[in-house]
Amino acid sequence: MITLLTDFGLADYFVPAVKGVILKISPEALIIDITHDVAAHDLQASAFTLGACYYDFPAGTIHVVVVDPGVGSSRRAIVVEAGGYFFVGPDNGVFSYVYARESKPRVFHVTNDRYFRHPVSATFHGRDVFAPVAAYIANGTSLEEIGAEIEDYVRFEIPRPRSIETRGVIEGRIIHIDRFGNCVTNFTEAELKPDEIKPSTKMHIGGREVGRFGAYFAEATDRDDLFAYPGSAGFWEIALWRRSAAEFIDARRGDEVILDCGLRSLATEVTERAE
Repeated sequence: MITLLTDFGLADYFVPAVKGVILKISPEALIIDITHDVAAHDLQASAFTLGACYYDFPAGTIHVVVVDPGVGSSRRAIVVEAGGYFFVGPDNGVFSYVYARESKPRVFHVTNDRYFRHPVSATFHGRDVFAPVAAYIANGTSLEEIGAEIEDYVRFEIPRPRSIETRGVIEGRIIHIDRFGNCVTNFTEAELKPDEIKPSTKMHIGGREVGRFGAYFAEATDRDDLFAYPGSAGFWEIALWRRSAAEFIDARRGDEVILDCGLRSLATEVTERAE
């Protein structure tokens, strides 16, 4: 099985060209589209999208990611083997969530042009490099035949929540905004367990307070009432019922989110008792 995740859209010939090259080399390949609607050149959105679903596929699946603003430059083409899956694409950080989730990724610099489509276009490595390499892997070609293993691969830092003990809060960030306008934070159950939410628990974002926590959208029937819920990708999300929370609070990826679990008052109480 080979999946495709790109920013190509569906209006041009790019996606069918990639699929055609794969099927020429591996006619029995099952090709699955993850999405071709990633915003142009948006590496972080493509990395998040892949990271949220690659492990839902059968072991051995080959994930091809072509969000590649550096195509034609000195950026490397790579193949990654991690967690029982293969990943083919540019060495520009698109596999960062995979690297963060899997403990021992093996990364190979794709250099053996025997496995390329020729001539290689300087602007369409998705068709001429990544597609044929994925197809040859599906046919059983070893990664060592395709290139040498490397350790200096590119990865961007995924923001981690940071505890601010002096304030008794946890500082987080929005790491993704989905098509519904839901704001995905980097808080997980490590910071806030659904069954341990107190009446005093709050999230603060864009000058607004989120004090309602739920499990599904219909629990919040007020169209102006922000609420937080544990999202399916494993992160807490901030949303509005049938509206875009991102538009409502003018949120952007990277914006700060403060989680206050009521620890400040507890810390004060402990200090006062000690005194």
